[in-house]
Amino acid sequence: MPLALLALAISAFAIGTTEFVTNGLLPEVAQDFSVSIPTAGLLTSGYALGVVVGAPVLTAVTTRLKRKNLLAGLMGLFIAGNLVAALAPSYALLMTGRVLSALCHGAFFGVGSVVAAGLVAPDKKAGAISLMFTGLTLANVLGMPMGTLLGQHFGWRSAFWGVVALGVIGLLGMLVLVPASDETGGSLRRELAAFRRPQVWLGLAVTAIGFSGLLASFTYVTPMMTEVAGFSSSSMTWLLALYGLGLVVGNYVGGKAADRALVPTIFTLLIGLCAVLVLFTFTAHNKPAAVVTLFVLGGVGFGTIPPLQTRVMQLAGGPATLVSAANIAAFNLGAAVGAWLGGVAIDAGLGYTSPNWIGALITATGIVLAVISTVIERRGRGTGTVTTEKAAPHTPATETADAAPTA
Repeated sequence: MPLALLALAISAFAIGTTEFVTNGLLPEVAQDFSVSIPTAGLLTSGYALGVVVGAPVLTAVTTRLKRKNLLAGLMGLFIAGNLVAALAPSYALLMTGRVLSALCHGAFFGVGSVVAAGLVAPDKKAGAISLMFTGLTLANVLGMPMGTLLGQHFGWRSAFWGVVALGVIGLLGMLVLVPASDETGGSLRRELAAFRRPQVWLGLAVTAIGFSGLLASFTYVTPMMTEVAGFSSSSMTWLLALYGLGLVVGNYVGGKAADRALVPTIFTLLIGLCAVLVLFTFTAHNKPAAVVTLFVLGGVGFGTIPPLQTRVMQLAGGPATLVSAANIAAFNLGAAVGAWLGGVAIDAGLGYTSPNWIGALITATGIVLAVISTVIERRGRGTGTVTTEKAAPHTPATETADAAPTA
């Protein structure tokens, strides 16, 4: 794998750390600003909605920028947003900082996915995307637990100062390791043409709804493990690290499996996620069982990302930068809705385990949509319609060629 993928993974590590760092600090943030834990949990939803808005908008308005310059600029925006969060004197300004830093998230991973896929052979694309997302998963093993530890001992603001430092390191890595290139996102008109494909919209829906179940549960993992399972607050550091280890394993296995059998991998992981969420409703009451389930939840949940991301880029059938960013937005829209619905269930008095079965119902809906998408595709093959799976692989080189007439 090219060294440039390491630079993408370093930046992904910084972004992943800030995305989930509040999940381990909900009680501290809630106490500091005198809000409820579900209200503090909306910091996850706010971040996710920032990604939903920023992913397509920033990607669309920056299609003519050179990709390396764009990625570096996005990291600068990320640093600024976390500075606002670290200095925030109120809950509203903390939310503002979260949204500001989130605006770069979707565009970064959307453009980064295209760059990563273009660096390798067609049969290695999912693996390359998986390697970039390894930074995101390692953030859950190292970044988020360390942020939780910092926040519990030195105040939650210290976690955001740590994220600022990570962002600077990520920016320097981008400038040094990613090779200079004249490649841009190409023609916005050609990028938008992919959205005329119904299958693209179905793919985005499967991503948003299927993945949503994971965040419905994980957003409230701290009160679930402390109030229900009976762990101490200090135990959250290693519990979150264990969950993060599950993410790393799932991300790697999901990417490798997707390169061999893309659609079967998606179904296997979504069904597995649904089953584990149902199981977690019961195992959360037992310490050993809760620990094992938390690890497996991370594995099957994050394992869906490489295949779902690869699938929607495949369905685009052409320039995929904007579609790729839109799918990152779909992941985070699902995260926002899942976190919100989990909070609604808790506020309704259904208990801290209720986000698990709520999440299972959401993911089950995503599975139904995946079945519909697959049936439509198979019918298209039966009638002789050319499918995206048989289309020529899209690379940055062909994308640049596509864009040349309109440059």
